[in-house]
Amino acid sequence: MSPEAISVLVLLGSFFLLILLRFPIAYAVGISTVLCLLSMGNSLVTLPQQMVRGTWSFSLMAVPFFITMGVLMGSGGISEKLIALANSLFGWMRGGLAQVNVWDSYFFGGISGSAAADTASLGSILIPIMVEQGYEADFSTAITITSSCEGLLVPPSHNMVIYATSAGGISVGALFMAGYLPGFLLAVSLMVGVYIISLKRNYPKGERFSLKNFGKQIIRSFWALAAILIVVVGVVIGLFTATESAAIAVVYSLIVSLYIYKGLNWKGVWKAFDECIETLSIVMILIATSAAFGYCLTTLHVPDLAVKFITGISSNRIVIALLLNLILLLLGCVMDMAPIILICTPILLPVATSIGIDPVQFGIMMVLNCGIGLLTPPVGSVLFIGSAVAKLPVEKVAKATLPFYLCMIATLLLVTFIPEISLLLPRLLMGYGG
Repeated sequence: MSPEAISVLVLLGSFFLLILLRFPIAYAVGISTVLCLLSMGNSLVTLPQQMVRGTWSFSLMAVPFFITMGVLMGSGGISEKLIALANSLFGWMRGGLAQVNVWDSYFFGGISGSAAADTASLGSILIPIMVEQGYEADFSTAITITSSCEGLLVPPSHNMVIYATSAGGISVGALFMAGYLPGFLLAVSLMVGVYIISLKRNYPKGERFSLKNFGKQIIRSFWALAAILIVVVGVVIGLFTATESAAIAVVYSLIVSLYIYKGLNWKGVWKAFDECIETLSIVMILIATSAAFGYCLTTLHVPDLAVKFITGISSNRIVIALLLNLILLLLGCVMDMAPIILICTPILLPVATSIGIDPVQFGIMMVLNCGIGLLTPPVGSVLFIGSAVAKLPVEKVAKATLPFYLCMIATLLLVTFIPEISLLLPRLLMGYGG
């Protein structure tokens, strides 16, 4: 075995061994990188150099701003207004409250950009209401956690920024635009699943649609929805960079939460900042250690080996695309979202582009795959959050989620094999030519 092959084995073998031993992911990435550098005979000075280089990016400055914006808006009394807005639109349908749950996540995801925040915030309100109105608790929790993944696709999503940086500077604005239609498609597929289950279980309908009530709720939700316009429209028309729009959105969110909706006081603001720092510290240490891990991968030509290995299995574009999805889905069962994006993008993106998948389209595929991973044991963080909010066993919630997995997989396959679902809006609104 060549020295290079031994180093690859040390890097990947130690990484997966540490994951199986339940080491925190940042430690697993960092320790495996150190062992690999030693096996390569490189100086350990390379580790801090690559960690600093990995975080030395202007685009990454958007990440703390988007996280802060999401926490402020999520804590500032936004949830109730978005629930009322969704109810005015979809509450009249069979299984009305479950349909409202789906679209709340679409609206709220455009503010928080986080499936975990969506589940914790909306779930704590909607799950008890749904149970009170005759919905099973496990069903209510299952639709809450699956619909929360819409927030990963609907901008602004800090995971999109992380992918853009990992992929070598892809347009964040194009990624933002690319997420809208897949997010909408996911919502529609979940609505279909909810409707079928609601018919079988005879779940109730809500009040009839009223244009007057809808207009009233639009006015009440205006300030919350305007935050999305600031970020997305500003980036798309070139008025701001993603980082600048995120910074402006934080100031806007602070004003709205404190002085318009009055869901926060200054004590709550400091608590929200404390939560932001905790989340950001986890994200940034992952980015830093993953940059060093990626350096080892590149030095050892692992991306090239991955391309040759996967294309060696089959030359069929459909088979390779399915393999990429399968790899990401399996990794999602044992790893969290950010590490998958940071580690797998340099490896799998060349494979995707070799069969004609656009980098922006692959970004949406990766985020959706990782979203499904957030719902799967043993490391499905959103699954555990939903179970904790509903006070139900994880196994019971996972079983109730099975029909909605099918909805998510169907959406994933459509996104994979119909590029225009991801690329239509970037091409129409931004002239994206990828």
